[in-house]
Amino acid sequence: MTQPSLPSERGAEVGRRIGVGLMYGLWKPRVLGAWRLPASGPVILAVNHSHNIDGPMVMGVAPRPTHFLIKKEAFVGPLDAFLTGIGQLKVDRAAAADRTAIAQALGVLAAGGVLGIFPEGTRGEGDFASLRAGLSYFAVRSGAPIVPVAVLGSSERPGRLIKGLPPLRSRVDVVFGDPFDAIEGARRSDTGGGGRRAGGSGRRTRAALDEATERIRKQLTSHLENARRLTGR
Repeated sequence: MTQPSLPSERGAEVGRRIGVGLMYGLWKPRVLGAWRLPASGPVILAVNHSHNIDGPMVMGVAPRPTHFLIKKEAFVGPLDAFLTGIGQLKVDRAAAADRTAIAQALGVLAAGGVLGIFPEGTRGEGDFASLRAGLSYFAVRSGAPIVPVAVLGSSERPGRLIKGLPPLRSRVDVVFGDPFDAIEGARRSDTGGGGRRAGGSGRRTRAALDEATERIRKQLTSHLENARRLTGR
């Protein structure tokens, strides 16, 4: 079977620069803790999801180019070529396992890149209450650390000028948390460049994934609570 091609990191960097212009042009992002994102090596960004701008916002303010797993329904018309061109990954949520998307996501991490995931699977309350197993699978399989990201202030509020978007020029807080491993005590080999390379623990049983999912839920919920206290949101 032919391996799917990896998304373009150069394209993701272009997408990051576009995101910087759009997000700072339309809203007032306040970014806290971006220094916590490791400067090199594989990383998974776990982002809460309550609004459509959450992905572009994180893509624009993150210090490194990010490849997000995005539902295939967003890849329509000209957006298909655009999203693919800026290194984003199309995933079929209706499929039991989208093997192409899984292979591409693992490929991003194996190459030392940054993978962005909405662990709740779809837009909701943005409180990490309903985690899907995808995040724990990628973390356990790759061995990549998870960096929690809380986007606060992106949900709709009275006074918005465009339906479906937060008020233009309103403040949106993006808070990065400390990296953590999906499995407590997991060990990972260092790369020669001082970063961390993908090297999963090998424990991919259902029990291990359930254990990882619960640990991830606690870490993400704790980060969100801390981010709300910090920002007053």
